[in-house]
Amino acid sequence: MEKIFVNLGAASYEIFIGENILSGVGEFVAAKKFTPKALLVTQEKIFNLHGSALTDGLDAAGIAYTVAQIPDSETAKNLREAEKLFTRAIEFGLDRKSVVIALGGGVVGDLGGFVAATFMRGIPLIQIPTTLLAQVDSSVGGKTAVNHALGKNLIGAFHQPRAVFIDLGCLMTLPEREIKSGLGEVVKYGVISDENFFAYLEDNAEKILQRDLKTLAHVVKRSCDIKAAVVAADEREAGLRRILNFGHTLAHAIEEQTHYKKFRHGEAVAIGMVAAALISSELGKTSAENVKRLENLLQRFGMFTSCAGLDADKLHAVTFRDKKTVGGVVNWVLMKNFGDVEISSDVSAATVKKIFGRLCNGDSD
Repeated sequence: MEKIFVNLGAASYEIFIGENILSGVGEFVAAKKFTPKALLVTQEKIFNLHGSALTDGLDAAGIAYTVAQIPDSETAKNLREAEKLFTRAIEFGLDRKSVVIALGGGVVGDLGGFVAATFMRGIPLIQIPTTLLAQVDSSVGGKTAVNHALGKNLIGAFHQPRAVFIDLGCLMTLPEREIKSGLGEVVKYGVISDENFFAYLEDNAEKILQRDLKTLAHVVKRSCDIKAAVVAADEREAGLRRILNFGHTLAHAIEEQTHYKKFRHGEAVAIGMVAAALISSELGKTSAENVKRLENLLQRFGMFTSCAGLDADKLHAVTFRDKKTVGGVVNWVLMKNFGDVEISSDVSAATVKKIFGRLCNGDSD
């Protein structure tokens, strides 16, 4: 089992990466001397696949738990579902040292994390991500949130987990589309931090899609290494951590405009990365060759690189509601080279609309 230490002082924790490790969660909870009661937030399909390994360990460790299953959709990330979980926690008798366990993908992790962050002003949280996207991104870093009708992740809190358990075996049960969605975030790490990792993805694309476990283990670990380092340097997104938003400005707008039904998050991020790279090229910050190299890898992974049929003006308007917008100015993460990005608040509306228009016409070249 691999371990990654996320160094955040008193809020530090470990990421455990391995196979068949879910039964160890109960022992971890018992060792931490939490109140032996847990709210297990999950979804029906996920619980049917992976729940018994987790609950057997909880039972063996003497941890009482109640299972709360939420809808299988991004739209489940709302205050109504959060209130249901608060009610379940109160009825089950959770206290300030009880634990929330989030077993699932990004929706489960975000909603379960938000409940843990706000119930009794914050109780312990354990993240058990079961999708590739959640394993490499949303489970690490302490961001929790629910959506609002006017924007994604606008209501939330920073709340670091006490541990993250990544069982690679979960990846074997995912639909192909979920693997591809997760690769959107994986590719991002190569762009923002590590050209060698980007080259590794290029060299091993077929093995990744074939779910070669050794290759996936490296992909997950390297992605978590990068994110852990960024989070340790900037926990609350005051500076460096903003680079993790590469591709997300347009991505969130696409998700909102399609009501979270047409694109998975990682698919939208792939399109958003192409947009950010094209804007970077338009401004002379990166080369057309770099943009093409990025597009080529995304296409090899079966990802969308344009958003044909959407309205460019509407997408542009939504970007101003993004939480990365400050004082009416959108902060763009722009590409200079692989492993080298910058934050810019000096991108004209004309440039953004031009690139959005190309993507909405189905043209990313």
